[in-house]
Amino acid sequence: MNFKSKILALSVFFLVSCSKSYIYKTESVTSITVVKPKSSKLTIEQVNVWQHKDIINDSIPGISLDKAYSKLLENKKCDTTIIAVIDTRIDINHEDFKKFIWVNKNEVPNNGIDDDRNGYVDDVNGWNFLADKKGNNIIELNYSFVRYIRKFDKQFKDKSSNQIKQNDLTNYKLYQKAVNKLKDELFIVNDNISYIDSLLNDELSVVARLKSKMPNIDLDSLDLSQIKDSMVSDDIKKYKYYLKAGKLLKNRKENEVRKKEFHLNVHYNENEAFGDDISNIKDLQYGNNDVSGDTNIFYHSTQVTGVIVADRNNNKGIKGITNSAKIMPVCVSPVGDERDKDIALGIRYAVDNGASIINITFTKSFPIDNNLVISALKYAAKNDVLIVSSSGNDSMNLDIDNSYPNDSGEDKVEFIDNFIKVGAIWFKINEDFVPEFSNYGKREVDIFAPGKYIYTTHPNNNYKHVDGTSFSAPIVTGIAALIRSYYPNLTAAEVKQIIMESGVSYNIMVNKPSTSEEKELVSFSSLSKSGKIVNAYNALLMAEEISKKKKKNK
Repeated sequence: MNFKSKILALSVFFLVSCSKSYIYKTESVTSITVVKPKSSKLTIEQVNVWQHKDIINDSIPGISLDKAYSKLLENKKCDTTIIAVIDTRIDINHEDFKKFIWVNKNEVPNNGIDDDRNGYVDDVNGWNFLADKKGNNIIELNYSFVRYIRKFDKQFKDKSSNQIKQNDLTNYKLYQKAVNKLKDELFIVNDNISYIDSLLNDELSVVARLKSKMPNIDLDSLDLSQIKDSMVSDDIKKYKYYLKAGKLLKNRKENEVRKKEFHLNVHYNENEAFGDDISNIKDLQYGNNDVSGDTNIFYHSTQVTGVIVADRNNNKGIKGITNSAKIMPVCVSPVGDERDKDIALGIRYAVDNGASIINITFTKSFPIDNNLVISALKYAAKNDVLIVSSSGNDSMNLDIDNSYPNDSGEDKVEFIDNFIKVGAIWFKINEDFVPEFSNYGKREVDIFAPGKYIYTTHPNNNYKHVDGTSFSAPIVTGIAALIRSYYPNLTAAEVKQIIMESGVSYNIMVNKPSTSEEKELVSFSSLSKSGKIVNAYNALLMAEEISKKKKKNK
């Protein structure tokens, strides 16, 4: 039986009426047609695991993971796959995945020696590139558009386009875009600070008025119901509000001030803080082995990791997609935007230390040293490492707007075949099937996966619901890890092809992602290259067929 028939003839016409759902199976390829769609109503239990469900068995547009485990993987032996999560620092002691953190067995812990001679001292669980040459952690960095302004300011500042050489026009246009972006961001930050200041000043005025009218009364113990003076009563209401909101307001102001000081400050010399040669990929004398960091600031990687490998058997929190994997933390993501050199070195570190899959969940529109990243991506391809990347959360058409890192250049021609870019969907099978934040593109985005209202791990043994293509990518990473664990003879390029071809098509009109209030209905299939949603069950069936053929043809 060939793949298309063995896949249970999954061409399904899924009709949703006002009262009930009807599912009819026919004999063709994987496809879902939705007529008169309406929003799905799920129980709390279903919401927390919706991404693992099956459209046929559960009427939920998940990835059919539960079905794959029950029908394909039970009692089946597999290898362990190493997955590098290139992201923020991570809570490696989280109860739901601490036993799935990669350990460098060639390194003696904390002896101050580079035992395996890979260039990184005591990298027992991975490497943190966000530290200076003395090993001091660095938290705050510029946004990428601020770096772009700093790089080209002397060349382009106060010049018009007719003063620019033809071969510099691309950089000039991007520079102008960066300048406008900085102006917009500074306006928003200054406006936020002014508004917070007005609230904090009002708090002081309220306290002063209450103390002048009731000098002998403890404000904290006031009973509002006993106050008859309406003006005093109103001030007490405000005072009680500020008691709750005051700390939050001060923290918000501190965040906005730090944003001005670091993220939006063209004059903040972040490279001087590191002490490295930013353009020299061989300058490795910075960073440290502290992959955990401050979990109050850095939580993103903890959330991503849970989606992939949270313990499926401990009856705690959530179930990841696979437990046949080890997570290698590679830390490059600060508060701000990643440096291209750190990204490139992070990819190379992952490849050199045995990762067969790399998960990347950050994007940016202003590359500084993209040639370093391109070289690293090609290095991963040469070494048969699959890279799974989020498409980003800017509601952008990536066929028009550039987003980095990427597997294609300015000409939109792909230069590697081991790179998957992922958009987001959620469980409501209607016009809002694709969340408004997800990036998309018929050429540039390969496939979609669940990415809204995903329940996952959070630092300090906590759990929460999260949104973003940052959580669509690890779902694809998890499926790729299953394939590479159970069918290790398949190449990274073959795994990518399997994931794209085995997805499920949804024949439905959806709102094209946009920040505009005006909505445009488009075919879901028009938003990605495959036009599909990733499906674990189908992918594993197809992987088995291809794996058998490869073994037979040897």
